[in-house]
Amino acid sequence: MKGLLLRLSALDADAAAAVRVIAHYEALLSAGALDAAALVRSTAGLAECPAGWQPARGEPVRFAADGGELAGPPGRTSAAAELGTAGRVWLERPGTAGPLDDLVLEWMAIAARVVAGGTGAWQVADPALVELVLSGREAVADRARALRLLGLVPERPLRVVAVAGAAGTDAGAEAVALFGYGTVPGTVRVARLGAVGAVLLQQADPDGPTPPAELLRAALAERGRRGGGPRPHAGAPSNGRGTRVGVGGPVDALAAGESWHQARAALRFAVASSPAEAVADHEALGTVTLLADLPAERLRSRRDVRALEELSGREEGAPAVAALAAFCRTGSLRQAAAELHLHHSSVAARLARVEEETGWRLRDPQDRFRAQLAWYAWRLTRSAAD
Repeated sequence: MKGLLLRLSALDADAAAAVRVIAHYEALLSAGALDAAALVRSTAGLAECPAGWQPARGEPVRFAADGGELAGPPGRTSAAAELGTAGRVWLERPGTAGPLDDLVLEWMAIAARVVAGGTGAWQVADPALVELVLSGREAVADRARALRLLGLVPERPLRVVAVAGAAGTDAGAEAVALFGYGTVPGTVRVARLGAVGAVLLQQADPDGPTPPAELLRAALAERGRRGGGPRPHAGAPSNGRGTRVGVGGPVDALAAGESWHQARAALRFAVASSPAEAVADHEALGTVTLLADLPAERLRSRRDVRALEELSGREEGAPAVAALAAFCRTGSLRQAAAELHLHHSSVAARLARVEEETGWRLRDPQDRFRAQLAWYAWRLTRSAAD
């Protein structure tokens, strides 16, 4: 049936086929005890062509579409993905690439990184256990037992990350795709809880030199360059561009629910656009997170917020709001220009448009603070509407 799925997709490569591919790899990762041979054999059957994996050390693992093991190096490689320290994976299709080959290869690479990292460090977890860990109503002993069953240490701190995707995507698959790049070190447990992917992250040094939010922005940027990630349904942004991430702070493992609350609050500030805006860190937001306690309608009623909403809805206004976002985030015209890959005069012209529409004078510290506060409030109203 999986091979038939890909044959039919050659006639109509719709989102349903992509969802089935993602579900295939999610099932592999959820089953536990996945090894190189099982991954490659399964991929070859799914893609209906030989597939292979060359680990960093050892002989290549290759299987034919019928499940038979192949010896030696590959013949013709039609598509490949480099895995860094985990080696390289590929497909060996004799003709032209299939319509879902990029997606199959992307998820094969994600699963290979998980296998190479060891299932003890990275797992798709039982949602019931994750919910128990995040619950504030369950007994401490029950939460501690759930943590141990998940392979986490109750006596060590952890943080929770909330992941959401574009309409039509599976939030659990988004989280798997994002953390599957292996850019965030530590013990990772992923589960889908309703419309949000929940990630339990336990690191040896939660206050390490590079915050998880920065690592996740880098992973999103890498996915964007590769064009990988789950494909949403028709009409939604493709290639994971709808991904939003909220990062909670480190807490005692038995108080994981607090970090989960922080992660979901931070998620409301995340905007599905550039990696810099798509990942929101609760700790970095600081006092601004208090805005999340206000009803969206109350925020939307403010004149400054309405002005940004009206401006963003116009074709010529959206780039101006993007320039304001970069300026608010970086605090510098030239840094904003560098982030947007524009000349600083172009950014200055767009900011002038914002000033014309809102009456702000962004050189004035008070107006700049007012603009930044309005920008954060506008982001919250946008997330409430999603």
